[in-house]
Amino acid sequence: MPTTEHELPLEMVRNRPQLVPAILRTVFGLNLPEGGRITLTSESYAELSPAELRCDATVLLDDPETPTHGIVVESQTRFKKDKLFSWPAYLALLRQRRKCGAILLVFCPDQAGARACAAPIDMGHPGWVLKPLTVHPGMLPPVTDPEQARRLPELAVLGAPAHADGPHAEAVLTSVTAALGSLSGDTGALYHDYLMTRFSDAARKILEDTVDIKNYEWQSDFAKSHIARGRAEGRAEGHAEGHAEGEAKGEVKSVFLVLDARGIAVPNDVRERVVSCTDTDQLDRWVRRAAVVNTAEELLD
Repeated sequence: MPTTEHELPLEMVRNRPQLVPAILRTVFGLNLPEGGRITLTSESYAELSPAELRCDATVLLDDPETPTHGIVVESQTRFKKDKLFSWPAYLALLRQRRKCGAILLVFCPDQAGARACAAPIDMGHPGWVLKPLTVHPGMLPPVTDPEQARRLPELAVLGAPAHADGPHAEAVLTSVTAALGSLSGDTGALYHDYLMTRFSDAARKILEDTVDIKNYEWQSDFAKSHIARGRAEGRAEGHAEGHAEGEAKGEVKSVFLVLDARGIAVPNDVRERVVSCTDTDQLDRWVRRAAVVNTAEELLD
């Protein structure tokens, strides 16, 4: 199961490819066909160079044998210079293979990343400039209709953190609750986990009170084992000093065990901040974030 900001949008696309044309229509105003077939296809160009040319996902509109549009989907947590060369290649190869127009859509976690990845790519030929279409949660419209959220839960979930404290907060939270309620199994738990790590305290409390993720489990074996181990060790150490202190120590250990298992280094300032915290609710949120952040500094955002 995915555990990073890079993988979550891609998992959403794999679960529901309709998310891609929906974003292109609502955010970028593209006139794409509606009501036709939408197909998730090969994510690599293996016959050419599998090491260098492997895009994150590809979505085809209408007949997959003779599509009207092909969409290359990428997820970038930060700008990488090598994408200036691989992105045009993805589009050219998709266009050549499928004999249709090709579009590039890049998911980014924030405005800064989206702005960097959207920089025009000058191909060298006069007038030939590729302008990547980049999107971050703040660009998505607030989903305030529960029925719409049930039809396309990924759109509601992806954009909810950007609107959960705004003027449409109540309707957004009601709709994302409906979206989660329409899902089952690991998918619902995964999206719930995403929201819990990105919502404000107020929005998180509302979600906790209204959404019941039955038999919720962490999304990876290492998280399950290391979180349980940390909490058990902390409770044992703090037993003589009181239940509350033992719980806090358990949460602190869980944070570090999860980060260590994911190979994420912890600077001294972050370590001191976590160790000095005695708020078990805050520590529990940090445990959840430890399973999805890319750096220790992001833990405290």
